[in-house]
Amino acid sequence: MTNVLVCVKRVPDPTGEVVLTPDGLRVDGRFAGYTTSAHEEAAVALAVQLAEPSGGTVTVLSVGSEDSIEQIRSGIAVGATDGILVEADADLLGPADVASAIAEAVQGREAAGTGYDLVLLGNDAADTGDFQVGIRLSYLLDRPVVAGIQTVEVEGDRATLRGEGPEGTEVYEVDLPAVATVLEGGVAPRYPSVMGRMRAKKAEVETVAWSGTASGSGRDALTVPEPPPSEVTVLGEGPSAAPALVAVLRELKVVHG
Repeated sequence: MTNVLVCVKRVPDPTGEVVLTPDGLRVDGRFAGYTTSAHEEAAVALAVQLAEPSGGTVTVLSVGSEDSIEQIRSGIAVGATDGILVEADADLLGPADVASAIAEAVQGREAAGTGYDLVLLGNDAADTGDFQVGIRLSYLLDRPVVAGIQTVEVEGDRATLRGEGPEGTEVYEVDLPAVATVLEGGVAPRYPSVMGRMRAKKAEVETVAWSGTASGSGRDALTVPEPPPSEVTVLGEGPSAAPALVAVLRELKVVHG
């Protein structure tokens, strides 16, 4: 039986225009809406894939405000068992704070008799680009960690994790329990059914408080790059533009002759 904890973050929808908060420290999602990152959707799909055949459980955890329950229930709707909200002001937290809050929740569950063989996180935060939480969490829990994985197989008390590196596919074997950060692409995201949505509305989401004190991100500011310049060449007007258009199409090898 494989029990998996998946950590998700409520982030602004990346398909919308990126707008920063007035202080420049965060991405403002009030206009684009909020979602779960593609990396974390892949982590949920991997967790369900691992837990279902073995009769294990999948718990979705988020650190943030009560609004983050929406992202927790989205994970439950596609197969997770239950959820944990670690209530905190996410705007005040840095990666070390988030890792501490997750570790405290994991240890609290363990003390109550529920342990997790794997803790999965997205490879990086979709809004701030932080890559630190998974590594910091592994140190706090004293567990091995593998970053940037795309598939996981569990056999007994060992896991085989695969991801794409500069030289091709990289394969790691670690003892359980372990921590891993997930990149999208290794497994198809799961989509909720009507029954899944109904189940998610009724599923248990435990709310716990973090006992730590926020140290913050230490971030000076985020910046939004300027859009690349675009150029338009006017080939002509009316029928006189036809020869110039044909010349361009021939140059692009769209037409021959």
